[in-house]
Amino acid sequence: MNRLKELREDKDLYQKDIAKLIQIDQSNYSKYELEKISIPLDTLNRLADFYDTSIDYLLYRTDVRKPYPKSIIQEDEI
Repeated sequence: MNRLKELREDKDLYQKDIAKLIQIDQSNYSKYELEKISIPLDTLNRLADFYDTSIDYLLYRTDVRKPYPKSIIQEDEI
């Protein structure tokens, strides 16, 4: 099963709910779940935050669902 669909169904949500959350059309979100189109990076970030997981998990780069620890970057390090 597609990970986006699995995560969405775990929260008992519909595609239209997630589409509204990330401010896109439901048909585009459906294409993300069907892997017909690529997901823009900003959208991936929002989905990973919403589902409390990593972008790598969403992209099948890892099977670890738990998100990575957030790093603290000082402004003077940037």
